Amino acid sequence: KDKKIVGPSFKDIAAKYKGQPDLVAKLSEKVRKGGSGVFGPVPMAPNPPEKISDADLKSAIELILKS
Repeated sequence: KDKKIVGPSFKDIAAKYKGQPDLVAKLSEKVRKGGSGVFGPVPMAPNPPEKISDADLKSAIELILKS
């Protein structure tokens, strides 16, 4: 959780977004849509509800932000 393998560590994510309003909703949208360029050139594939439910996605984001 504190080492970068492919993409940022949980600690890097938590630090980058600390204090921003509506953060879980904002990051949920980013995970759903995918993208690249926020933490480097490696793209993140979209993650639709078929891959991860809304409840599990919310839980995962909340866990990452506590890092």
